[in-house]
Amino acid sequence: MVDAEPALGRGDLAPERLKQANINPDTGLATDYLNHFNEVVMLLEMLPAMPECADEVLEWAPMGYEAHFEKSRFSEKQLAIAAYRASPCELRDALQNVVAQIDDTVCDAQRALRNADDVATVAPLVSEAATARIKPLVSIAGAVIHGHVDSAEDLEAESQASIDALFA
Repeated sequence: MVDAEPALGRGDLAPERLKQANINPDTGLATDYLNHFNEVVMLLEMLPAMPECADEVLEWAPMGYEAHFEKSRFSEKQLAIAAYRASPCELRDALQNVVAQIDDTVCDAQRALRNADDVATVAPLVSEAATARIKPLVSIAGAVIHGHVDSAEDLEAESQASIDALFA
């Protein structure tokens, strides 16, 4: 009997093969996906000093895990997609939840930039608010990729408390 779906730890998804491709062999997830979010964080951080970066921030668009790898230069992109599909549902769901929060935060920042009469005036506020929220969420996504779902929930609560304190 042949498995219809590949399973983590067997065949093409053997631990050594996944490790060689920089894919976590226990979760089937790769931190390369976080590069999509690190790019926009970098642009948001540059925004106060370089308001012209607003155009690049506005061009950024949410991208799911599989779509990221389909468009990336990651050498083992098909392996990354297969491993993602074989990863435990609770990890994929947790990652998607965090990613949705990151996407929402970036979209809020984009909306503020689009609605601004003067981007240079709002850039520092948009940058600070967005990066203060996104950076901890990227860390949470990294924790999920490494299999720390419970600690990711704790990190998210701590992150929200820190953000609330920042704006209190």
